[in-house]
Amino acid sequence: MATKPINLKLDENRVVDVKRVAAVFHMTITEVINEALDAYLPAMKQDPFYKLTANVEDASGEETDEILSEIESLSDEDLEISNIKHFKV
Repeated sequence: MATKPINLKLDENRVVDVKRVAAVFHMTITEVINEALDAYLPAMKQDPFYKLTANVEDASGEETDEILSEIESLSDEDLEISNIKHFKV
């Protein structure tokens, strides 16, 4: 996979922590950040907010506000799984 350079701003304490981890594990800073993202992003993609909005890239500001309003009004009970159905494809 091709890589692309980006600029990343981190506070000084975080930079020190990343450099220490990289040094201890003989890794580059890029490797440390990539491994952290590899662990973090899959969990974020399981979040209901992400699942409900990830495919709504072309939503207007008004549509986005409406979606967020609906999501924020949901209770834990609303989000509870009531039944599971399995389908073979």
